[in-house]
Amino acid sequence: MEGMNEINLKEFFGYLKKYIVFYILLLGAALAGTYFYDTEVKTPLYQSTTKVVLVQPEDSENAASTLNGVSASQKLTATYSEIVKSELVLEQAFNNLNLNGIKVDDFVKNQLKVNTVEDTSILSISVKDESAEKSADLANEIAKVFSKEISKIYNLDNIVTYSEAKIPEKPANNTTTRDMIIAGLLAVFGVTAIAFLKFYLDDSVKYSEDVEKSLRIPIAGKIVKSEVKFTNAKKKEDIHSTIGDNQGSAKVSPELVVEKRPKAIISENIKSLRTNLQFSAVDNELKTILVTSTNAGEGKSFVAANLAASFAQADKRVLIVDCDLRKGRLHKLFGVSNLAGLSNLLMDEILNSRRYIQQTGVKNLSIITRGSYPPNPSELLSSKKNKGLVFRLRNDYDIVIFDGTPVSGLADSVILSTLVDETLIVTKDGVTSKSALNDTKESLNKVGANIAGIVFNGIDKKIAKYYSYYGDDK
Repeated sequence: MEGMNEINLKEFFGYLKKYIVFYILLLGAALAGTYFYDTEVKTPLYQSTTKVVLVQPEDSENAASTLNGVSASQKLTATYSEIVKSELVLEQAFNNLNLNGIKVDDFVKNQLKVNTVEDTSILSISVKDESAEKSADLANEIAKVFSKEISKIYNLDNIVTYSEAKIPEKPANNTTTRDMIIAGLLAVFGVTAIAFLKFYLDDSVKYSEDVEKSLRIPIAGKIVKSEVKFTNAKKKEDIHSTIGDNQGSAKVSPELVVEKRPKAIISENIKSLRTNLQFSAVDNELKTILVTSTNAGEGKSFVAANLAASFAQADKRVLIVDCDLRKGRLHKLFGVSNLAGLSNLLMDEILNSRRYIQQTGVKNLSIITRGSYPPNPSELLSSKKNKGLVFRLRNDYDIVIFDGTPVSGLADSVILSTLVDETLIVTKDGVTSKSALNDTKESLNKVGANIAGIVFNGIDKKIAKYYSYYGDDK
Protein backbone atom coordinates (compact mmCIF):
# COMPACT_ATOMS: atom_id res chain seq x y z
CA MET A 1 0.00 0.00 0.00
CA GLU A 2 1.07 3.53 -0.66
CA GLY A 3 3.23 5.01 2.07
CA MET A 4 3.45 1.78 4.09
CA ASN A 5 7.25 1.62 4.10
CA GLU A 6 7.91 5.33 4.45
CA ILE A 7 9.71 6.32 7.63
CA ASN A 8 8.28 9.30 9.46
CA LEU A 9 11.03 10.51 11.82
CA LYS A 10 8.57 12.36 14.03
CA GLU A 11 6.54 9.19 14.49
CA PHE A 12 9.70 7.16 15.03
CA PHE A 13 10.97 9.43 17.80
CA GLY A 14 7.53 9.24 19.38
CA TYR A 15 7.73 5.46 19.05
CA LEU A 16 11.07 5.49 20.91
CA LYS A 17 9.31 6.76 24.02
CA LYS A 18 7.97 3.24 24.47
CA TYR A 19 11.54 2.06 24.98
CA ILE A 20 12.56 4.61 27.62
CA VAL A 21 12.57 1.93 30.34
CA PHE A 22 14.76 -0.33 28.18
CA TYR A 23 17.15 2.57 27.57
CA ILE A 24 17.47 3.21 31.29
CA LEU A 25 17.86 -0.46 32.25
CA LEU A 26 20.31 -1.41 29.50
CA LEU A 27 22.34 1.78 29.87
CA GLY A 28 22.58 1.29 33.63
CA ALA A 29 23.55 -2.36 33.24
CA ALA A 30 26.18 -1.53 30.59
CA LEU A 31 27.79 1.23 32.67
CA ALA A 32 27.72 -0.75 35.92
CA GLY A 33 29.01 -3.91 34.25
CA THR A 34 31.82 -2.10 32.48
CA TYR A 35 32.89 -0.28 35.63
CA PHE A 36 32.86 -3.49 37.67
CA TYR A 37 34.86 -5.38 35.04
CA ASP A 38 37.48 -2.64 34.63
CA THR A 39 37.97 -2.06 38.34
CA GLU A 40 37.43 -5.51 39.83
CA VAL A 41 38.01 -8.13 37.13
CA LYS A 42 40.44 -6.79 34.56
CA THR A 43 44.10 -7.34 35.48
CA PRO A 44 46.04 -4.03 35.52
CA LEU A 45 49.01 -3.96 33.12
CA TYR A 46 51.93 -1.56 33.36
CA GLN A 47 53.88 -0.40 30.33
CA SER A 48 57.46 0.85 30.23
CA THR A 49 59.24 2.21 27.16
CA THR A 50 62.87 2.73 26.27
CA LYS A 51 64.24 4.35 23.12
CA VAL A 52 67.56 3.80 21.38
CA VAL A 53 69.25 5.74 18.57
CA LEU A 54 71.17 3.85 15.93
CA VAL A 55 73.64 5.92 13.87
CA GLN A 56 76.83 4.72 12.16
CA PRO A 57 78.88 7.82 11.17
CA GLU A 58 81.53 6.90 8.64
CA ASP A 59 83.46 10.08 9.43
CA SER A 60 82.61 11.99 12.58
CA GLU A 61 84.08 15.13 11.07
CA ASN A 62 82.02 14.92 7.93
CA ALA A 63 78.36 16.02 8.36
CA ALA A 64 77.43 14.52 5.00
CA SER A 65 78.76 11.15 6.14
CA THR A 66 76.70 11.42 9.32
CA LEU A 67 73.56 12.10 7.30
CA ASN A 68 74.38 9.12 5.11
CA GLY A 69 74.69 7.03 8.24
CA VAL A 70 71.29 8.20 9.48
CA SER A 71 69.69 7.39 6.15
CA ALA A 72 71.23 3.92 6.17
CA SER A 73 70.00 3.35 9.72
CA GLN A 74 66.45 4.34 8.75
CA LYS A 75 66.44 1.75 6.01
CA LEU A 76 67.45 -0.92 8.51
CA THR A 77 64.77 -0.13 11.13
CA ALA A 78 62.53 -2.98 9.95
CA THR A 79 65.43 -5.36 10.36
CA TYR A 80 66.19 -3.92 13.78
CA SER A 81 62.59 -4.47 14.89
CA GLU A 82 62.77 -8.16 13.96
CA ILE A 83 66.07 -8.55 15.78
CA VAL A 84 64.51 -7.09 18.96
CA LYS A 85 61.78 -9.75 18.73
CA SER A 86 64.18 -12.59 18.05
CA GLU A 87 64.92 -15.44 20.46
CA LEU A 88 68.58 -14.39 20.36
CA VAL A 89 67.81 -11.10 22.10
CA LEU A 90 64.80 -12.02 24.24
CA GLU A 91 66.14 -15.26 25.74
CA GLN A 92 69.36 -13.47 26.78
CA ALA A 93 67.33 -10.70 28.39
CA PHE A 94 65.17 -13.26 30.26
CA ASN A 95 68.22 -15.14 31.47
CA ASN A 96 69.98 -11.95 32.60
CA LEU A 97 66.95 -11.11 34.75
CA ASN A 98 66.53 -14.71 35.96
CA LEU A 99 63.06 -14.90 34.38
CA ASN A 100 62.43 -18.50 33.47
CA GLY A 101 59.39 -20.02 31.85
CA ILE A 102 58.54 -17.08 29.58
CA LYS A 103 57.72 -18.20 26.05
CA VAL A 104 59.16 -15.93 23.39
CA ASP A 105 56.19 -16.22 21.03
CA ASP A 106 53.65 -15.36 23.73
CA PHE A 107 55.80 -12.50 24.97
CA VAL A 108 56.14 -11.00 21.49
CA LYS A 109 52.41 -11.37 20.84
CA ASN A 110 51.05 -10.06 24.15
CA GLN A 111 53.71 -7.98 25.92
CA LEU A 112 56.31 -6.61 23.52
CA LYS A 113 55.79 -3.72 21.15
CA VAL A 114 58.55 -2.38 18.87
CA ASN A 115 58.08 0.82 16.84
CA THR A 116 60.28 3.17 14.89
CA VAL A 117 59.83 6.91 15.15
CA GLU A 118 58.94 8.13 11.67
CA ASP A 119 61.76 9.77 9.65
CA THR A 120 64.29 8.98 12.40
CA SER A 121 66.60 6.16 13.38
CA ILE A 122 65.04 6.00 16.85
CA LEU A 123 63.72 2.61 17.93
CA SER A 124 61.02 2.44 20.64
CA ILE A 125 60.82 -0.74 22.76
CA SER A 126 57.77 -1.10 25.03
CA VAL A 127 56.97 -3.91 27.45
CA LYS A 128 53.69 -4.61 29.27
CA ASP A 129 53.51 -6.63 32.45
CA GLU A 130 51.41 -7.05 35.56
CA SER A 131 54.42 -5.76 37.56
CA ALA A 132 55.48 -2.16 37.01
CA GLU A 133 59.09 -2.91 38.06
CA LYS A 134 59.30 -5.96 35.85
CA SER A 135 58.05 -4.04 32.79
CA ALA A 136 60.79 -1.41 33.24
CA ASP A 137 63.52 -3.99 33.88
CA LEU A 138 62.57 -6.00 30.80
CA ALA A 139 62.42 -2.96 28.51
CA ASN A 140 65.87 -1.74 29.61
CA GLU A 141 67.45 -5.19 29.50
CA ILE A 142 66.09 -5.93 26.02
CA ALA A 143 67.53 -2.60 24.81
CA LYS A 144 70.96 -3.48 26.25
CA VAL A 145 71.05 -6.97 24.74
CA PHE A 146 69.80 -5.63 21.42
CA SER A 147 72.52 -2.97 21.33
CA LYS A 148 75.22 -5.58 21.92
CA GLU A 149 73.87 -7.92 19.25
CA ILE A 150 73.56 -5.14 16.67
CA SER A 151 77.17 -4.15 17.34
CA LYS A 152 78.26 -7.73 16.67
CA ILE A 153 76.14 -8.16 13.52
CA TYR A 154 76.67 -4.79 11.85
CA ASN A 155 79.83 -3.64 13.60
CA LEU A 156 77.79 -0.66 14.74
CA ASP A 157 79.38 0.96 17.74
CA ASN A 158 77.38 4.17 17.96
CA ILE A 159 74.15 2.98 19.64
CA VAL A 160 72.85 5.37 22.26
CA THR A 161 70.01 4.83 24.71
CA TYR A 162 67.86 7.86 24.05
CA SER A 163 65.69 7.37 27.13
CA GLU A 164 65.64 4.58 29.69
CA ALA A 165 62.42 2.93 30.80
CA LYS A 166 61.11 4.15 34.12
CA ILE A 167 58.84 2.35 36.54
CA PRO A 168 55.26 3.44 35.61
CA GLU A 169 52.99 4.76 38.33
CA LYS A 170 49.64 3.98 36.68
CA PRO A 171 48.40 0.98 34.70
CA ALA A 172 48.50 1.39 30.94
CA ASN A 173 45.18 -0.38 30.51
CA ASN A 174 43.22 1.90 32.85
CA THR A 175 40.53 2.73 30.26
CA THR A 176 37.47 2.75 32.50
CA THR A 177 36.13 6.13 31.32
CA ARG A 178 36.61 5.27 27.66
CA ASP A 179 35.11 1.80 28.09
CA MET A 180 32.06 3.18 29.93
CA ILE A 181 31.45 5.72 27.17
CA ILE A 182 31.71 3.01 24.52
CA ALA A 183 29.44 0.67 26.51
CA GLY A 184 26.88 3.44 26.98
CA LEU A 185 26.88 4.30 23.28
CA LEU A 186 26.54 0.63 22.33
CA ALA A 187 23.60 0.23 24.73
CA VAL A 188 21.82 3.27 23.29
CA PHE A 189 22.59 2.21 19.73
CA GLY A 190 21.43 -1.34 20.41
CA VAL A 191 18.04 -0.32 21.81
CA THR A 192 17.58 2.24 19.02
CA ALA A 193 18.48 -0.31 16.34
CA ILE A 194 16.01 -2.87 17.72
CA ALA A 195 13.31 -0.20 18.03
CA PHE A 196 13.96 1.00 14.48
CA LEU A 197 13.78 -2.54 13.12
CA LYS A 198 10.49 -3.18 14.90
CA PHE A 199 9.15 0.20 13.79
CA TYR A 200 10.15 -0.39 10.16
CA LEU A 201 8.74 -3.91 10.04
CA ASP A 202 5.64 -2.99 12.05
CA ASP A 203 2.63 -3.20 9.76
CA SER A 204 0.13 -2.37 12.47
CA VAL A 205 -2.24 0.54 12.00
CA LYS A 206 -1.90 3.32 14.57
CA TYR A 207 -4.11 6.20 15.56
CA SER A 208 -1.16 8.60 15.27
CA GLU A 209 -0.82 7.87 11.54
CA ASP A 210 -2.77 9.45 8.72
CA VAL A 211 -4.98 6.39 8.32
CA GLU A 212 -7.70 8.19 6.43
CA LYS A 213 -5.18 9.09 3.73
CA SER A 214 -3.19 5.85 3.57
CA LEU A 215 -6.13 3.41 3.80
CA ARG A 216 -8.89 5.71 2.56
CA ILE A 217 -11.14 4.82 5.48
CA PRO A 218 -12.66 7.53 7.69
CA ILE A 219 -12.13 7.39 11.45
CA ALA A 220 -15.55 7.06 13.04
CA GLY A 221 -14.35 6.99 16.62
CA LYS A 222 -11.50 6.50 19.07
CA ILE A 223 -11.54 4.69 22.37
CA VAL A 224 -8.74 5.02 24.89
CA LYS A 225 -7.19 2.10 26.71
CA SER A 226 -8.93 1.31 29.97
CA GLU A 227 -7.05 0.78 33.21
CA VAL A 228 -9.81 -1.51 34.50
CA LYS A 229 -9.27 -5.25 34.19
CA PHE A 230 -12.25 -6.99 32.66
CA THR A 231 -13.36 -10.59 33.03
CA ASN A 232 -15.52 -12.53 30.62
CA ALA A 233 -16.48 -15.28 33.03
CA LYS A 234 -19.81 -15.04 34.82
CA LYS A 235 -20.99 -17.23 37.66
CA LYS A 236 -24.22 -19.13 37.13
CA GLU A 237 -25.87 -17.32 39.99
CA ASP A 238 -25.22 -14.00 38.24
CA ILE A 239 -27.39 -14.99 35.26
CA HIS A 240 -30.94 -14.01 36.12
CA SER A 241 -32.66 -13.47 32.78
CA THR A 242 -34.25 -16.28 30.82
CA ILE A 243 -36.39 -16.32 27.70
CA GLY A 244 -39.53 -14.37 28.36
CA ASP A 245 -38.16 -12.72 31.53
CA ASN A 246 -38.65 -8.99 30.99
CA GLN A 247 -37.88 -7.79 34.50
CA GLY A 248 -34.43 -6.52 33.61
CA SER A 249 -32.78 -8.26 36.54
CA ALA A 250 -29.61 -9.24 34.63
CA LYS A 251 -26.30 -8.14 36.03
CA VAL A 252 -24.09 -6.54 33.39
CA SER A 253 -20.32 -6.96 33.16
CA PRO A 254 -17.85 -4.24 34.22
CA GLU A 255 -16.97 -4.06 30.52
CA LEU A 256 -20.21 -2.16 29.99
CA VAL A 257 -18.48 1.07 30.95
CA VAL A 258 -21.19 3.34 29.54
CA GLU A 259 -23.56 1.93 32.15
CA LYS A 260 -21.09 1.32 34.98
CA ARG A 261 -18.96 4.48 34.66
CA PRO A 262 -20.87 7.05 32.59
CA LYS A 263 -18.35 9.83 33.34
CA ALA A 264 -15.27 7.85 32.36
CA ILE A 265 -13.18 8.82 29.36
CA ILE A 266 -14.19 5.64 27.53
CA SER A 267 -17.87 6.46 28.02
CA GLU A 268 -17.29 9.87 26.45
CA ASN A 269 -15.51 8.12 23.56
CA ILE A 270 -18.52 5.88 22.96
CA LYS A 271 -20.89 8.84 23.06
CA SER A 272 -18.71 10.64 20.52
CA LEU A 273 -18.87 7.57 18.29
CA ARG A 274 -22.64 7.56 18.60
CA THR A 275 -22.79 11.24 17.65
CA ASN A 276 -20.46 10.75 14.69
CA LEU A 277 -22.66 7.95 13.36
CA GLN A 278 -25.76 10.09 13.67
CA PHE A 279 -24.13 13.00 11.83
CA SER A 280 -22.75 10.74 9.09
CA ALA A 281 -26.26 9.51 8.37
CA VAL A 282 -27.94 12.92 8.48
CA ASP A 283 -29.35 12.44 4.95
CA ASN A 284 -30.22 8.77 5.44
CA GLU A 285 -32.12 6.94 8.13
CA LEU A 286 -29.73 5.08 10.41
CA LYS A 287 -31.41 2.11 12.08
CA THR A 288 -29.15 -0.93 11.60
CA ILE A 289 -25.44 -1.01 12.38
CA LEU A 290 -23.00 -3.90 11.99
CA VAL A 291 -19.93 -3.91 14.23
CA THR A 292 -17.11 -6.11 12.94
CA SER A 293 -13.32 -6.28 13.03
CA THR A 294 -10.44 -7.74 11.08
CA ASN A 295 -9.31 -10.30 13.65
CA ALA A 296 -10.49 -11.63 16.99
CA GLY A 297 -9.45 -9.82 20.15
CA GLU A 298 -9.72 -6.28 18.80
CA GLY A 299 -12.66 -5.26 21.01
CA LYS A 300 -15.54 -5.74 18.58
CA SER A 301 -18.09 -7.01 21.15
CA PHE A 302 -16.95 -4.44 23.70
CA VAL A 303 -17.62 -1.60 21.25
CA ALA A 304 -20.93 -3.08 20.06
CA ALA A 305 -22.26 -3.55 23.60
CA ASN A 306 -21.28 -0.09 24.80
CA LEU A 307 -22.52 1.58 21.62
CA ALA A 308 -25.88 -0.12 22.10
CA ALA A 309 -26.05 1.05 25.72
CA SER A 310 -25.13 4.57 24.63
CA PHE A 311 -28.00 4.69 22.12
CA ALA A 312 -30.31 3.33 24.83
CA GLN A 313 -29.24 6.14 27.16
CA ALA A 314 -30.28 8.57 24.43
CA ASP A 315 -33.88 7.30 24.81
CA LYS A 316 -33.72 5.04 21.79
CA ARG A 317 -35.36 1.63 21.76
CA VAL A 318 -32.32 -0.51 21.07
CA LEU A 319 -31.79 -4.17 20.26
CA ILE A 320 -28.35 -5.77 20.11
CA VAL A 321 -28.02 -9.06 18.23
CA ASP A 322 -25.08 -11.45 18.68
CA CYS A 323 -24.35 -12.64 15.15
CA ASP A 324 -21.12 -14.38 16.07
CA LEU A 325 -22.74 -17.80 16.08
CA ARG A 326 -19.39 -19.46 16.80
CA LYS A 327 -17.87 -17.54 19.69
CA GLY A 328 -20.31 -14.76 20.56
CA ARG A 329 -20.08 -13.56 24.17
CA LEU A 330 -22.71 -10.84 24.49
CA HIS A 331 -24.69 -13.03 26.89
CA LYS A 332 -21.70 -12.87 29.26
CA LEU A 333 -21.42 -9.09 28.97
CA PHE A 334 -25.10 -8.59 29.76
CA GLY A 335 -25.45 -11.49 32.18
CA VAL A 336 -28.29 -13.24 30.37
CA SER A 337 -29.05 -16.82 29.34
CA ASN A 338 -27.79 -18.27 26.09
CA LEU A 339 -30.08 -21.32 26.06
CA ALA A 340 -31.76 -20.03 22.91
CA GLY A 341 -30.77 -17.22 20.61
CA LEU A 342 -30.29 -16.16 17.00
CA SER A 343 -29.33 -19.57 15.67
CA ASN A 344 -32.42 -21.09 17.28
CA LEU A 345 -34.60 -18.25 16.01
CA LEU A 346 -33.43 -18.78 12.43
CA MET A 347 -34.44 -22.41 12.72
CA ASP A 348 -37.85 -21.32 14.01
CA GLU A 349 -40.45 -18.97 12.57
CA ILE A 350 -39.65 -15.25 12.41
CA LEU A 351 -43.08 -14.50 13.84
CA ASN A 352 -41.81 -16.06 17.08
CA SER A 353 -38.87 -13.62 17.33
CA ARG A 354 -40.15 -12.04 20.54
CA ARG A 355 -39.66 -15.36 22.34
CA TYR A 356 -35.92 -15.01 21.75
CA ILE A 357 -35.59 -11.38 22.81
CA GLN A 358 -34.40 -10.79 26.38
CA GLN A 359 -34.26 -7.66 28.47
CA THR A 360 -30.90 -6.53 29.79
CA GLY A 361 -30.05 -4.63 32.92
CA VAL A 362 -29.88 -1.48 30.79
CA LYS A 363 -33.03 0.57 30.29
CA ASN A 364 -34.36 0.56 26.69
CA LEU A 365 -31.86 -2.15 25.66
CA SER A 366 -32.86 -5.67 24.61
CA ILE A 367 -30.75 -8.53 23.32
CA ILE A 368 -30.80 -11.63 21.15
CA THR A 369 -27.89 -13.88 22.10
CA ARG A 370 -26.10 -16.18 19.67
CA GLY A 371 -27.88 -19.31 20.86
CA SER A 372 -26.84 -22.89 20.17
CA TYR A 373 -23.79 -23.51 18.00
CA PRO A 374 -25.04 -24.37 14.49
CA PRO A 375 -23.16 -26.44 11.92
CA ASN A 376 -23.77 -23.86 9.18
CA PRO A 377 -23.48 -20.27 10.54
CA SER A 378 -22.80 -18.63 7.17
CA GLU A 379 -25.75 -20.35 5.51
CA LEU A 380 -28.09 -19.24 8.29
CA LEU A 381 -26.97 -15.61 8.02
CA SER A 382 -27.27 -15.58 4.22
CA SER A 383 -30.74 -17.15 4.28
CA LYS A 384 -33.91 -15.36 3.22
CA LYS A 385 -35.21 -15.92 6.72
CA ASN A 386 -32.37 -13.82 8.17
CA LYS A 387 -33.05 -11.05 5.66
CA GLY A 388 -36.66 -11.07 6.73
CA LEU A 389 -35.63 -11.00 10.38
CA VAL A 390 -33.41 -7.94 9.86
CA PHE A 391 -36.30 -6.16 8.12
CA ARG A 392 -38.69 -7.05 10.96
CA LEU A 393 -36.29 -5.93 13.72
CA ARG A 394 -35.59 -2.71 11.84
CA ASN A 395 -39.28 -1.84 12.03
CA ASP A 396 -39.63 -2.84 15.69
CA TYR A 397 -36.70 -0.83 17.12
CA ASP A 398 -35.11 2.58 16.73
CA ILE A 399 -31.62 1.13 16.55
CA VAL A 400 -30.50 -2.46 15.94
CA ILE A 401 -26.82 -3.25 16.44
CA PHE A 402 -25.42 -6.49 15.07
CA ASP A 403 -22.24 -7.84 16.66
CA GLY A 404 -20.68 -9.78 13.79
CA THR A 405 -17.70 -12.07 13.41
CA PRO A 406 -14.20 -10.91 12.43
CA VAL A 407 -13.98 -10.58 8.64
CA SER A 408 -10.64 -12.37 8.28
CA GLY A 409 -11.34 -15.92 7.10
CA LEU A 410 -15.11 -15.73 7.63
CA ALA A 411 -17.96 -14.66 5.35
CA ASP A 412 -20.52 -13.99 8.12
CA SER A 413 -19.96 -10.24 8.56
CA VAL A 414 -19.50 -9.69 4.83
CA ILE A 415 -22.96 -11.21 4.34
CA LEU A 416 -24.49 -9.13 7.12
CA SER A 417 -22.93 -5.91 5.81
CA THR A 418 -25.26 -6.08 2.80
CA LEU A 419 -28.33 -6.06 5.07
CA VAL A 420 -27.53 -3.08 7.33
CA ASP A 421 -27.35 0.69 6.93
CA GLU A 422 -23.77 1.15 8.24
CA THR A 423 -20.79 -1.05 9.03
CA LEU A 424 -18.15 -0.22 11.64
CA ILE A 425 -14.70 -1.84 11.62
CA VAL A 426 -13.11 -2.04 15.08
CA THR A 427 -9.32 -1.80 14.97
CA LYS A 428 -6.96 -2.23 17.89
CA ASP A 429 -4.39 0.53 17.96
CA GLY A 430 -0.90 -0.78 17.21
CA VAL A 431 -2.12 -4.38 16.77
CA THR A 432 -4.21 -4.70 13.62
CA SER A 433 -2.01 -4.88 10.52
CA LYS A 434 -2.55 -2.39 7.73
CA SER A 435 -2.56 -5.10 5.09
CA ALA A 436 -5.22 -7.13 6.97
CA LEU A 437 -7.35 -4.03 7.56
CA ASN A 438 -7.08 -3.13 3.89
CA ASP A 439 -8.20 -6.67 2.98
CA THR A 440 -11.20 -6.27 5.28
CA LYS A 441 -12.10 -2.99 3.61
CA GLU A 442 -11.79 -4.55 0.15
CA SER A 443 -13.97 -7.54 1.14
CA LEU A 444 -16.71 -5.22 2.35
CA ASN A 445 -16.41 -2.91 -0.65
CA LYS A 446 -16.82 -5.82 -3.06
CA VAL A 447 -20.32 -6.53 -1.74
CA GLY A 448 -21.28 -2.86 -1.68
CA ALA A 449 -21.20 -2.44 2.09
CA ASN A 450 -21.60 1.07 3.44
CA ILE A 451 -18.52 1.47 5.67
CA ALA A 452 -19.12 4.18 8.25
CA GLY A 453 -15.44 4.06 9.25
CA ILE A 454 -13.03 2.44 11.64
CA VAL A 455 -13.08 2.65 15.41
CA PHE A 456 -9.64 2.81 17.01
CA ASN A 457 -9.73 0.80 20.23
CA GLY A 458 -7.11 0.75 22.99
CA ILE A 459 -5.47 4.11 22.25
CA ASP A 460 -2.95 5.43 24.76
CA LYS A 461 -4.38 8.48 26.51
CA LYS A 462 -1.27 10.57 25.88
CA ILE A 463 -1.38 9.84 22.16
CA ALA A 464 -5.07 10.63 22.00
CA LYS A 465 -4.38 13.99 23.72
CA TYR A 466 -7.25 13.82 26.15
CA TYR A 467 -7.57 16.16 29.10
CA SER A 468 -8.75 15.66 32.65
CA TYR A 469 -12.12 17.36 32.16
CA TYR A 470 -13.34 14.30 30.28
CA GLY A 471 -13.61 12.46 33.56
CA ASP A 472 -11.86 9.83 35.59
CA ASP A 473 -11.35 6.38 34.12
CA LYS A 474 -10.04 4.79 37.26
